[in-house]
Amino acid sequence: MERKLKLGIPKGSLEKATIELFEKSGWRINVHHRNYFPDIDDPEIECAICRAQEMSRYVEEGILDCGITGKDWILENNSDVHTITELIYSKVSKRPARWVLAVPADSEIKKLEDLEGKKIATELVNFTKRYFAEKGINVTVEFSWGATEAKVVQGLADAIVEVTETGSTIRAHGLKIIHELMQSTPQFIANHESWKDPWKKKKMEQLAVMLKGALRAHRLVGLKMNVAEENLKKIVEILPSLNAPTISPLYQSDWFAVETVVSEDIVRELIPKLLEAGAQGIIEYALNKVI
Repeated sequence: MERKLKLGIPKGSLEKATIELFEKSGWRINVHHRNYFPDIDDPEIECAICRAQEMSRYVEEGILDCGITGKDWILENNSDVHTITELIYSKVSKRPARWVLAVPADSEIKKLEDLEGKKIATELVNFTKRYFAEKGINVTVEFSWGATEAKVVQGLADAIVEVTETGSTIRAHGLKIIHELMQSTPQFIANHESWKDPWKKKKMEQLAVMLKGALRAHRLVGLKMNVAEENLKKIVEILPSLNAPTISPLYQSDWFAVETVVSEDIVRELIPKLLEAGAQGIIEYALNKVI
């Protein structure tokens, strides 16, 4: 009987970024309209799409062998799962999402203690309750179904706990951030029993290696160039790299091929310096994965 690994893909804000990450890692996922079981071009994997908020519970219960969800929702659900690896990506950037406490810009609330006896609206109810309880601050925490920023503007709450990457949406609603509760990144998690299964563990480890490799390649590029022996030392000294550059002699020549990996951000400054130092035939190429 053919074995299958049941993999959860987060629905919502992370869905598109996750599918793109899998494609870059070597797995093509095809999501059908209103279908919660997308196709994947791997006969050993069976996909299901579910809300990130619920993913850790499904993995904990064994409905899914593994899945991707935010650290925030694992903590919110207090789920007992095995974390295979952290995957730092999001719908906007490669930065962690931040759960912050925000109040109206003109509020007299300046610090956590000022919220004693106040009301907070958030989608992250359980975590927020535990957070304030641990600090000995008595607050009322109410669940918000969305448009959380509007709750404060409308006077329905004194503060909100909301997720943000840049803080721009919070500021646009006339609010200010006064405290950060936690940072959250996507986590590749597994059911404990599934992780004990050798076949499933090997398959999940394969996924983790390739996903991490694809993320590591983000904004990195490869550079190749030809360098005369007399200029080799100068070129190597100005080349930043993950490791020492690869240098190979060209056939029947006193020239060398030099290859390295650098951040995409510095290429526009680096290439003119390489040319000035004597490099020729410079090629820049994109990277899919760095393992």
